[in-house]
Parts: sequence; C-alpha cells; structure tokens
Amino acid sequence: KWKDFKSTLTRHYILPYTNDRERLSQPPETYKFIEKAQWDAFVASRLSKDFESVHSQHAQIREKLEYNHRLSRKGYAGLEDQLEETMPGDELQKQVSEGKVSVYGSNDVLTMALGPEHPGRVRGVGAGISPRQYFNLPKPQRMSFDDRLKDSLRVLLQEENKKMEAKAREEALRMEARTKQLVEAEREHFLSQLSQLIPNFDPSMLKPRISQSPKNPMSDKASCSGGDVRSLHFEDDTAKNGKHQEEKKNEGNQDEEKNEEKKDEEKEEEKKDEEKKEEKQDEKEKEDEEKHDDQTLNFTIDKEVFGLERDTFVLPEDITQFAGMEEIGATVVAVYMRYLHDLLKQANMCSMVGFIDPATVSANSGTIADRSRLVAARLQKTDGEQIFMMPYNPGRHWILLIVRAKRETVYFLDPLPGNRVVDEEGKNIVNSAIKIYNSHIARAGRKAVIWKTLSGTPKQPSSVECGYYVMRFMRDIIMDPSLAFEKKYAKGKQEAPYPQEAIDEVRNEWAEFVCLHME
Repeated sequence: KWKDFKSTLTRHYILPYTNDRERLSQPPETYKFIEKAQWDAFVASRLSKDFESVHSQHAQIREKLEYNHRLSRKGYAGLEDQLEETMPGDELQKQVSEGKVSVYGSNDVLTMALGPEHPGRVRGVGAGISPRQYFNLPKPQRMSFDDRLKDSLRVLLQEENKKMEAKAREEALRMEARTKQLVEAEREHFLSQLSQLIPNFDPSMLKPRISQSPKNPMSDKASCSGGDVRSLHFEDDTAKNGKHQEEKKNEGNQDEEKNEEKKDEEKEEEKKDEEKKEEKQDEKEKEDEEKHDDQTLNFTIDKEVFGLERDTFVLPEDITQFAGMEEIGATVVAVYMRYLHDLLKQANMCSMVGFIDPATVSANSGTIADRSRLVAARLQKTDGEQIFMMPYNPGRHWILLIVRAKRETVYFLDPLPGNRVVDEEGKNIVNSAIKIYNSHIARAGRKAVIWKTLSGTPKQPSSVECGYYVMRFMRDIIMDPSLAFEKKYAKGKQEAPYPQEAIDEVRNEWAEFVCLHME
C-alpha cells in the first residue's frame, strides 16, 4: 500500500539518519526507481516542523495503549462509544430475558456485545482452554474427499429428484385435465351423432350416473380398477392353511370381541341414521329413473342369438357412459353380440360360431350349478364343431371364453396385461357344462377339460377398456372365416393395445345397430 510504503521509507531511511544529510541526499539503493527530485521533496516533508509535531503527538498516544494493534484510530474512548451505540449489553440482556434473543454455546450475551472471540480461546476463562474443552463439544469427524463428494452428489440427486417429482406431478395434472377435456368432447360428439340417427332424441335428457339401475339386472358395469375385483388365480394349499389359522385366531379373540360389542351397539344408532339417509337417496334416484323411463331404448334379441328369445333395453346411463368410454355392463355387450349375429348370418357362419348370453353366466347371476346348466343347454344345440363365445365377468372385469365342446377345449382371452388365468368359479361353470354336454351325447369324455390361455391378444392401456376389447376380440375372430384365432393370439404374437380407431369402429357399429332396431 502507498501508506505503508511511505511509513517504511520514513521509519527506516529518514528518521534514523536525520543528522546525516549526505545519507539522505540520494534515494535508497533498494528503491532505485525513485527519482531524486521526488526523494528530496519527500525528505523535506518528513524533516519539517509540522511533521515532527504530529509524529511526536501520536507516538505519545501509542505508548499509552495497553493492547497493541486492536483499536485502529478510534482509541478506547471511541471503542466504548461504538459498543454503547451498536451492542448495548443491558439491552441484549433484556432481550434474552424476554425470549427475543436466544443464546447457546459460546454465542452468549458477552459475545454478542463484544464480537466473537479469536479462534481457540474462551472469553473470561483464561488461556489454554479451548472451546471444545469448555463446552464439551464432540470431536469433529474427519471426512475423506470421496465421502464429501458422495454427500454433495447425494444432495444434488435429492434436489434433482424433487424437481423431477414436482414436474411429474404437474405433467400428470395437466394430462388428467386434458384427458377429461377429450372425454367430454368425445361424449358430446357421440351424443350428437345419436341425436341425428334417433328421431326425437334429446341428449340433454341423458343424465350421466354411475350408480346401477335396480330395474336392469344386466347393467353391471365393469372397471378393472374397482375395489371388489376378484383375484384371477387358482386357490392353493397355502391359502387354505392360512384360512384355518385365521379361524383359530378368531376363536382365541372371542373375549376381546365381547368387550367390543358394547362399542358396536353404540355405533348401531349411527348406522341406522345413515341407512335412513341412504333410503331417502334411493327414493330420489327411483324418482329420477321414472322420469327417464320414456328415454329407455327397447328391442328384442332373437332366439337364434342366445338360444332363448328375450327383450332387453338400454338405459340413458348406458348410452352416456358408452359415449364417454367409461365402463360398460352386460347389456351393452349383449347388444353388440346381437349385431355380430347378423354379420354371421350374412357370411353363412352361424353353424360355425355361437354366442352365450353374458348376463346369465357372469358373477352374481345365480348359483354355479344354475349357470352351468344354462351353458350346457346352449352347447347342446351345436352340431359338433361350432365354437361358442362367452364374455364372462368374474367381478368388475370382462374376459372372453371360447368353448369348443366337441374337443373339450376352452380358450381364455384376457385384455389385461400379465400372466392371467381364469378364476376358479368360471372354470367350474364351464367344466360342469361340458360334463353335462358329454352326458347328453353319451360320451365318456376326458378326465379334465383342456384350458388354453391365448396371451397374445392386444392389451388394454388403462382400467376401463376391458368390455370394449372383448367386443373387439369377438369381431376380429368372426371376420376371419378360417377361425384361426388360436394361431393369431398365440403367446408373443401381438401384445400392443388396439388403436383408438379400432375401438371407435366397434362403438359406432353398436350405436348404429341400436338406432336401427329400437322399438
């Protein structure tokens, strides 16, 4: 610094030689870059009376300082004024007592007032005592460069993961909103097409409802994400043993259950109140359904389709949910099978392919024995080589079973991805039906029916397309006169989802058929 440089020249090269004018006549050898004129002017200023007076005054002040090099130019008086102005001790102590300022460790009131102590010292304790010894601080652990690098990378990865998760949530919300817009637009477009095809059809009268109408037992909607979806697997010994162990455990806990009976009684009153509210809600729904009875679409399914002639009807909620690509029930599937039967008649394939009514065989449609007899009665009307398509709903999910009675073979097609197998109930229904069929034709038959899983079918992308995929499976099968579905849907052949155009083709065919055949 220029200030330090002048002080060095004054202390080392001028003041020691005030009586040696010849020594002061030339610049020092060390600083040859100083010109003689500049040096003479600098020496004259340092030997003047004014400089000697100032120098003597500050030298006397410096001799009185007890702590060297700690006060700069302000002195003790200036330091006291500064501390009173910036860090008043009484005020800090008051703030600590009021809880406005917290003290911990070495950061006490004195440290706040005077500033932090020099490293390795404890103020007011004495020399030789380190903060670690006085405050009993833990010894810092040495960390290698690799560990520090790992910690830094871990922090960076955590921050990056948080950013990615936030971005993914935003993207999911955006996609969900976009999907809702597309579904609503598709629903409006579909209903507008129906209004053009059906005379006096008012789309505004269709009230979208998810609840099932009690008047229509076939309106069982199938969503693969439902809470009561049955697990599609065979029961094994482990599951049976677990059930017995659970029964024993329940017997051991009877005493605890008695203690809980009192609590259950208290909850009964609350349940009764809830049941009353539900009854009122059901009555309101029935009133709404009666208002929409005039909008129900009725038509007849011929005896040739399922072996028995019957009337069926499509509710407004069926059309609304079908238009919005939501879950569909047995009514919608049965109506499309009626349409496929017309295609079979046009192609002279009725002797090759038959249908089994999905409303009579799916879950909650009767006992297993009753459903087996219905399937057997339908199989008895075959000429031998005919295959029967049987859409089956084991519980909120649609699958397709193809029964070839003469060969005692059943094909299983599931639109859900993964290694899927039919549930035990559906298997028992078909096995019993084939046994009844064998008895009818006086044939001993095999010991066990052959079940084949055709896992090469297209797979649905989400949880509501299973019904539409089963309808498309049946359409693709009958469109091939050779009925080579076993080879077509073999494992590894085709597992990608159907394009939306293929599903829309089925939906349009269904809508046109309903419009043409309604009463």
